Amino acid sequence: MKINKIISLIVIVILFFSCTKKEQVKESIIKEKSLNLQVLEAYKEGKESLEGGDVLYAAKKFNEAEKLFPQSEWAPRSALMAAYSYYAQDYYNDAKAELERFIKIYPYHQNLDYAYYLIAIVYYEQIVDEKKDTESIINAKKSFESVVEKFPNSDYAIDAKFKLDLIEDLLASKEMYVGRYYFEKKKWIAAINRFRTVVDDYETTIYVEEALHRLVEVHYTLGLKEEAKKYAQLLGYNYQSSQWYENSYAIFNKKYKKRKKAKLKKENKKTIFKKLKSLFD
Repeated sequence: MKINKIISLIVIVILFFSCTKKEQVKESIIKEKSLNLQVLEAYKEGKESLEGGDVLYAAKKFNEAEKLFPQSEWAPRSALMAAYSYYAQDYYNDAKAELERFIKIYPYHQNLDYAYYLIAIVYYEQIVDEKKDTESIINAKKSFESVVEKFPNSDYAIDAKFKLDLIEDLLASKEMYVGRYYFEKKKWIAAINRFRTVVDDYETTIYVEEALHRLVEVHYTLGLKEEAKKYAQLLGYNYQSSQWYENSYAIFNKKYKKRKKAKLKKENKKTIFKKLKSLFD
């Protein structure tokens, strides 16, 4: 009898713990489903607020969705949407902070390339004046270079390369602006250094032709005619058909401008005569 009682007691205990475990699993599943619903509701509310233009509330709801269930697949998506919400209304510092946090927390996420790209765009869109916004230009350049280096086969890398070309033009433009200023102030060495920077570091930009011409101009002004000829030949070899080459040529041949003006005057007269003649034909 005692053995039967013991066996019955063991069975009861097993059944009790089995039921308790099932209840715990059931409760965990219900809780997880409940969390998922809360996350989706917060995400949906954030999306609606973003579309309605209330970006600050949208970012708040997206952050809430992420915190509710960090293990959910919606968490990293919510973090990115919070960053985009700030970016949409030019809250650049907040957007950058969210994106940097995303990169730190989700270093292997499938949309990591987008996070890096959006940081670069944040810097790029803060460039207002290339003469003053050096920090934004440099940060944008570094960020776009990171996109190309880390994600060379992504769609974002294509646009990043295009933006890098534009940034190179901006940096060259800044050097030319400062170089012209030094030239006007007769600070010849400082001017030469700026123009040389454009020729050496930004040779693929639209400013390299003018930079070469300015080097011709400065050296000729200083009486360094052989050095001036060297830059004139380089300009002629690469850009013989450009206006800047003609300007450099005119420095060495003072009669060139006069002949050119006379030729243009003659051509203009011919054009006017043709137009006049056509009125009576």
